[in-house]
Amino acid sequence: MLVCGKNVLKETPINKIHKVYLKEGFKDQEILSFLKENKIRYEFTPEFRLNKMVNERHQGVVIDIDDYIYYKLEDVLEENFLVCLDHLEDPHNLGAIIRTCECAGIKGIIIPKDRSVRVNDTVMKVSVGAINNVKIVEVKNLSEALRKLQKNLFFIYTADMDGTDYRHIDYADKRVLVIGAEGKGVSEIIRKNSDEIISIPMYGKINSLNASASAAILIYGMIKE
Repeated sequence: MLVCGKNVLKETPINKIHKVYLKEGFKDQEILSFLKENKIRYEFTPEFRLNKMVNERHQGVVIDIDDYIYYKLEDVLEENFLVCLDHLEDPHNLGAIIRTCECAGIKGIIIPKDRSVRVNDTVMKVSVGAINNVKIVEVKNLSEALRKLQKNLFFIYTADMDGTDYRHIDYADKRVLVIGAEGKGVSEIIRKNSDEIISIPMYGKINSLNASASAAILIYGMIKE
């Protein structure tokens, strides 16, 4: 997988890096020293080639790394707080949510295998290395995964516009926050099988926040010290 950016390079585990492509004339001595000290292969490359390799602003640095290996649901059953994303499509939102989860100490994010954003160069860059500390779990069927979590004593809290104010909830010790897709919200089957529907009160003329902003507010609102 090709990812990009100076911070992504610094945050990526060295054993996952195959090769680094630098823009011709690249002069950042800190990066060059980092590559040499860690014996990472690198190659100077014309900028037009770097532009074709990735979609994001690359800062003159493109990194060839291992493809992301997704985790299984069993890998996060011992956690107390998980985030589930119901067919999120925007990689910027996924990257931002990963970063928020890492900052909040949440170790697992669940996504469906089909019709959902996957870990790509944009997600890696936006997460600014946070993805290395959060397990992204990929499941075939989101509803089945949530039912399994319920059997393992997790309480499912789904964000939707007509739910109970998130500030008035006494949250369970083991909990899952479900965030819906941009513009579509959560699917009806997920909503129906949730334990509690929660919402963020709106006071302006615009009646919704984007997925990553909603997730950030609710994650910190649901944290138990």
